Amino acid sequence: MITLFSHVKKESKTTVLNLSFIFWLMLSEVPVARGVWPLPQKMSQFAERYPLNPQAFAILHENNSQAQPGCSVLDTAFKRYFSLTFPGYSGGKERSSDCLAENPFSGAYTYALVVRVEEDDCDGYPNAESEEKYNLRVSAGGGLLVAKTVWGALRGLESFSQLVYQDEHNNYFINKTEIEDFPRFLHRGILLDTSRHFLPVPTILKTLDAMSYSKLNVFHWHIVDDPSFPYQSRSFPHLSNRGAFHPSTHVYSQTDVRRVIAHARLRGIRVLPEFDTPGHTQSWGKGQPNLLTPCYHGGKPDGRLGPVNPAAGTSYQFMTRFLREIHSVFPDSYVHLGGDEVDFSCWKSNPDVQMFMSKMGFGSDFTKLEAFYMERLINIIASLNKTSIVWQEVFDYHEKPKSLSVVEVWRGGCYLCEVRKVTQAGLRAILASPWYLDQPGPTHDWSRYYNVRPLAFMGSVQQKQLVIGGEICLWGEYVDATNLAPMLWPRASAAAERLWSDEEQTCTVSEAFPRLAKFRCSLLRRGVQAGPLSVGHCQQEYQEL
Repeated sequence: MITLFSHVKKESKTTVLNLSFIFWLMLSEVPVARGVWPLPQKMSQFAERYPLNPQAFAILHENNSQAQPGCSVLDTAFKRYFSLTFPGYSGGKERSSDCLAENPFSGAYTYALVVRVEEDDCDGYPNAESEEKYNLRVSAGGGLLVAKTVWGALRGLESFSQLVYQDEHNNYFINKTEIEDFPRFLHRGILLDTSRHFLPVPTILKTLDAMSYSKLNVFHWHIVDDPSFPYQSRSFPHLSNRGAFHPSTHVYSQTDVRRVIAHARLRGIRVLPEFDTPGHTQSWGKGQPNLLTPCYHGGKPDGRLGPVNPAAGTSYQFMTRFLREIHSVFPDSYVHLGGDEVDFSCWKSNPDVQMFMSKMGFGSDFTKLEAFYMERLINIIASLNKTSIVWQEVFDYHEKPKSLSVVEVWRGGCYLCEVRKVTQAGLRAILASPWYLDQPGPTHDWSRYYNVRPLAFMGSVQQKQLVIGGEICLWGEYVDATNLAPMLWPRASAAAERLWSDEEQTCTVSEAFPRLAKFRCSLLRRGVQAGPLSVGHCQQEYQEL
């Protein structure tokens, strides 16, 4: 047996690895199985291997599984993962069956991966509490994948696909393997900015595919911002007609949004929409008159517009109607309300805002004004039975942080100090600060994202349980469809392992490098234009699919 990774003390783990390596040398004619990225919580691999013939292979529902044929999530996944498991195979269609026969090896196929799901959640969407745990056993008699939910089954299918490899004659093999796996954090996201550069829908869909390969499960869609408003609103069509780069070619229609959500769902990925206000809203003002604050100079309007006007009742009427639409369009139970980087200078210059400040007893503290505005929006979202996520400034400015739910920490400096403060207040935290991929530095330097320790702050066990995960952020100032993939991958995969895997087992960059290099080659073969880690080559280099 080759025990690659398991929950044992470091000293005994080293001994097991050494003894296993000696055993492997004795059986050197049998190649070691491929690894899995991100690293499973517990994984044992054996030298024994089995040939796989794509023409005689099937992925099947077990008779006792709560998910049966007709389960859209798994039916499409079975087909998708047949192609991913056998890259380069074009000899025929994938094999599947309506159910597992009593004797599954009686002629139709010689090897099957049987899938058992314990809960019937085929018609739903993944949510913030979805369980992704799975157990996978590969033996001579076949493979068995057991998961509580279809979302866990998807993660197990991905692991199985990575275990299959080819020899020098292009024959497919898989080694005897046992895996017990679950994610360290429930929230493992990627933020894409579609305002600063418009990303075509196919580019977003390919990103969702690549996210599933790294077991990432949240697409944080920062869909609008100052430069453009590409979201095509049903209630307020002028927002995109006047705020997008182009009203027909550079917009996301309702059909486009549904397509993204559906594609994400089939891969176990939540779509978290962000509509950031009161700042970052210049594009909003082009299509919604009187929403933004008029700036004054010398006692007169100077033609400039600032953030959303928090002193005008019409602002809240508009936001209520708009957020109701967002509630109906995006099925996820969370909405990101933004709240970052608000420039107070325009508010300070506006006499109506000054009068409102005086009326509310805010004095000259404009952080109280922003907190007031955000509190109103948080209450709107709560009335729609959804939960708000906000950037960290909203927490910093709030005198009553208990009204908040989830805070995303993004600023530099001592970001773990901020995480500590957020969790001390009893709030959930998402960490983004160390995973800003657009920050200066060599694009091949993946190790700085891998070496992040999300829970390395002084705090109680209860505090650390409030850190629900992290996000890899790729802002769009210098990113569009031409360079998105190599900017993201495989650096985002490095962060993905930090968010999925056990930290003690994945603390060494030198051990991770060859595994990540192999995984990067797999991404290339799957059509993902992942950037190189160092000098070297892949057996199959990238080809446009």
